[in-house]
Amino acid sequence: MSRTVAIVDYGVGNLFSVAQACRHVGLEAVITSDPSVVAAADAIILPGVGAVGFAMSQLDRQGMIPHLKTAANSGKPFMGVCLGFQLLFSSSTEMGSSAGLGLFEGVVTPMRDGIRNTGFVGKVRIPNINWLPVQPMNTQRRNAPWSDGWMAGVPAGAPMYFVHSYYSSSQDEALKTAQAAYCGFEYCCAVERQNVFGCQFHPEKSGTAGLQIYRNLAARLGVT
Repeated sequence: MSRTVAIVDYGVGNLFSVAQACRHVGLEAVITSDPSVVAAADAIILPGVGAVGFAMSQLDRQGMIPHLKTAANSGKPFMGVCLGFQLLFSSSTEMGSSAGLGLFEGVVTPMRDGIRNTGFVGKVRIPNINWLPVQPMNTQRRNAPWSDGWMAGVPAGAPMYFVHSYYSSSQDEALKTAQAAYCGFEYCCAVERQNVFGCQFHPEKSGTAGLQIYRNLAARLGVT
């Protein structure tokens, strides 16, 4: 059975590499800015690069916000990538204060501030453009692959591709799935709760380990 994934186009997206990754694992990918297509899809991917405030204004202009919230609350697989990950949270301090989708409690704040709080005194390059190893959080064992969830089968320490200047923080430890470290600053880079998953890195640009996340999405939809 064919399963359709709606890749939301709101003018700031990393769209075509996401679509290629979906097709690689047997999913039908549709790039769309039509809320009705999003509502009818079997799964949703919210990609993007840029700032939360601008992205939310674009989504609001399209009438997309209530449809995204409904999809996330319906039990459909819902994945946020890079800026899409940041949009899952309550708010952002980038370019002033902006509300996010509020699917998870948390605030998007500057990487530079997090690094400074560690006492790091070396040169800090922002944005963080790097391949960084990601590690399990919570009860997951270090140096072992994720055993279940959206990152099942991804090796601990697998390198993922990052491009970002802000990071998303949350006090809810149960959400936190993976972490990375930059200039000595350890931060959460992936969260999940049941059907909703977000990652700061770009799995579609992260080789075999990143494609495993898309395979896990396909498995959730019964495509193997």
